[in-house]
Amino acid sequence: MFDVFYSGIKPNRFAHEQRADSIDHARELSRTRYFWWINYLTDYTDFDFLYEPVPWESHQRHAWPSQWQKDAETYLVPKSGYAEINYRTAPVLTRLPSQDNWIVPQIFDPDSFDFSWHPDTTEPGYIYQFGTQHQRTGGPQYRVEGATDLKFCDQVRGSVKSGATPIIEINHMDGHAGQVPGVVATVRYFDNYKDILTRIANTSEHEYIWIISSCCDYTNFDFSWHPEQWQNTMLHVFASSGEKFGDTFYMHVPSFRRRIGQFELLDWYDVNFVGPGVERRPLPVIQHTFDTHVEAIKTIDWPGPLAVFSTDDRVGEIPTVPLWREKTKTIVPLSAGASRVVVPKTAVPYIKTQAYDYPYIDRTQRHMSTDEPLDIVFIDNGEPNAESNYQHMIQVLQQNTWRPNPIHRSSGVNGRVAAYQAAAELSTTPWFFAVFAKLRVNKDFDWSWQPDRLQQPKHYIFHARNPTNGLTYGHQAMIAYNQELVLNNPGVGLDFTLDSAHEVVPIVSGTAEYAHTPWMAWRTAFREVLKLKGSDDVESQYRLNRWCANGEGANAQWSSLGAQDAVEYYEEVGGDFAELRKSYDWAWLASYALIKRNLVAK
Repeated sequence: MFDVFYSGIKPNRFAHEQRADSIDHARELSRTRYFWWINYLTDYTDFDFLYEPVPWESHQRHAWPSQWQKDAETYLVPKSGYAEINYRTAPVLTRLPSQDNWIVPQIFDPDSFDFSWHPDTTEPGYIYQFGTQHQRTGGPQYRVEGATDLKFCDQVRGSVKSGATPIIEINHMDGHAGQVPGVVATVRYFDNYKDILTRIANTSEHEYIWIISSCCDYTNFDFSWHPEQWQNTMLHVFASSGEKFGDTFYMHVPSFRRRIGQFELLDWYDVNFVGPGVERRPLPVIQHTFDTHVEAIKTIDWPGPLAVFSTDDRVGEIPTVPLWREKTKTIVPLSAGASRVVVPKTAVPYIKTQAYDYPYIDRTQRHMSTDEPLDIVFIDNGEPNAESNYQHMIQVLQQNTWRPNPIHRSSGVNGRVAAYQAAAELSTTPWFFAVFAKLRVNKDFDWSWQPDRLQQPKHYIFHARNPTNGLTYGHQAMIAYNQELVLNNPGVGLDFTLDSAHEVVPIVSGTAEYAHTPWMAWRTAFREVLKLKGSDDVESQYRLNRWCANGEGANAQWSSLGAQDAVEYYEEVGGDFAELRKSYDWAWLASYALIKRNLVAK
C-alpha cells in the first residue's frame, strides 16, 4: 500500500499515516511511487486504497468527489510530481458533518441543516452564506480563512427555530386575546399603532420581537419567519386579509427605539410590507331594524375596533379597514345605498345626526354588495292620463336590466294625507318610489337608485320636466318616500313632503303632464304657486315668475291663470296659513275656480 499523509486533525485511518504541512511536503516525505492524501472529515468505508492508476494516467493527481463537490480533498499523488488533475467520477465519498469554519445564528435550528457541506477547493475562497426556509440569508455561514467576498448558496437550506423570537400581543378588546401560545406580554390598543409600537420598543429588553394583534387569526402563521440580513433594521409589516397596512409586526427593537421619534407617521418609517400575511378574524355583524344606521351606531355597543352594520341578513365580502391611526379607520359603505357598512368604534363619539359627522369615509367599496330594490307605488285618483302613464311605466320597467322592483298601485284614495299613507302601507321596503299619475317616467331613470343609509331617514325628491313653463325641479316629480315618515306625518303643513326631512336629488325622473284639462292645469298651478309664494329665496321667486308667465302647449293659459290667481289669493289673505290650507280641499278649489274663472272642475 502506498504512504498516507494528512494535514490538521489526524484521521486515524491507518497506522502508518503521517502528518505533512502540504502536498509538496508529503512528496518530500513519501517513500512510495504514489501517496494518499486524506482528511478526517470523510467516511472512507469500503474505499479502495489499493487503487493504482493505469500507466498513461501516472503523471496525474487523482481527486475523488464528495456528495457536494467534485473535489473531496482525497487524492492519489505521484511522488514524481504531476502536471494535471484527474477528477474521478466514482466512487463518491461521503463527507461527514462538521462545525468547523461555520458560524450559526442563535435563531437557527442546527438539526435542520447538513453540515457535511464543504466548498469547492478549485474556486477562490469565499464567505458562503446559506439561507433558511424564508430568506437567502439567516442561515449559517461557512468562512474560508482569509476570505472577504460573500457568496450565496441556495443548494442547501435549513430552518429557523420556531418560537425563537418573543411575541407581544396587542389586545383590541375583541375577546380574542390570549389564544396564541408563547406570548410574553400583552398591551391594550388605544388609538394608533405608532404610539403602541413606540411604547413597546421603549420597554422591551429583546433585540427582535413579534408584535401581533388579537384581531388576527395566527393558527397557520409561521413565527420562524425572519428578514433578509440587509433588512434587519426595518419594521416588517404583515398584511391582514390582503390589506398591506396590517396588524402584525416584526421589529428590531434598538433601531425602532432610536429612530421612530424622527417620523410623524408610522407609514414614513423604514417599512417593509410583507404578504400574504395573516387573516383578520370575522367582524361582528350587527343586523338591526332601523331604516338607516345612524341610531344603530349611536346605541349599539360591540366588542373590538370594527363592526359591520346591516339592515338585512346579507353580508358578503368585507374589506379590511387599516387600524394604523384614526384617518385610516374609515367608515366604509359596501353598496350604493349603504345597506351594509363597516364602522370603526372610533367614529361613534362623532356621530350625532349622520355618519358623515365622522370625517373619514371611504366610498370606494360601494361595489362590494347590492341593495334590495325599492318598491314602486303608482298613485292615481281619476286623472285622465293615469292609465297611459301607468302602462308606460310598466313598459319602461320591463326593459330594466337591473333586479326588478316590486310594483304596487294605489287608486282612488280621497285626501292628500290618506293617499300618501295608503301608498306607504302597500310598500314592503322602508323606502318606495312614489310615482304620481301625472308623471310620465323617464325611460332612462335608474331604478336601482338607493337612499343614503348613512344619514337619518328622509324623503328624496327627484326632478321632473315641466313642458308648459320649461321649469325642471321637484314639482310633480317622483319621490322616494320613507315609509315611516309618511305614516307618522299628519299633514299639517302646506307641503306634505317638505314637512319631513328631505333632500333634492337632481335626477330627472320624468315629464309632468298636468295640463290635460283646463281644470287640471289651473288647480296644479294654483297649489304650487301658493307654496312658492311663501318662500322668499331667489330660486323660488324665479320659478313663481315662470309659472305666471305665458307657457306653451295645450291649456298653457290656464296654467298661467292658476298661478296668477294664487298670487292674488295669497296677498288677499296676507299669507294666512289657515286660509292657504283651504287649497287642499278639492271642493273649495272647485268653488274658487268657478267663482274666479267660471271654470268647471272636470
